[in-house]
Amino acid sequence: MICDHPGGLPVVNAKTPAVLVLSGAVSRDQVPGLCDDLRALLAAAGVRVVVCDVGGLGASGLGAVDLLARLELTARRAGGRIRLRDPAPALLALLDVVGLRFQVEGQAEEGEPPLGVEEAVETGDPAL
Repeated sequence: MICDHPGGLPVVNAKTPAVLVLSGAVSRDQVPGLCDDLRALLAAAGVRVVVCDVGGLGASGLGAVDLLARLELTARRAGGRIRLRDPAPALLALLDVVGLRFQVEGQAEEGEPPLGVEEAVETGDPAL
């Protein structure tokens, strides 16, 4: 597992999400370091959500599920959350099977309509 970002923490503003890039094979030995990176991003960037780019994880298995669960737990303990970017359909299916739910970049949050959907008012509908 490689965390692809240059030395130091990136500069993040309100329009740029903090991103943790995950790629390569998942190794249990690398999980604590990635959790430390996540905590550092949450603290330095002053954000509540860190985007985890999981597109490069390759063949996802239970190791990836374990990593994401630990990252989410780390983020929650620090007062934040993680959001997945570019997850493979197989990874999403595996997360669903084990009962883990994550926000995915581009999906509407729970209780919100999907992006680009607006409610229409029919003529003759009573005003509320």
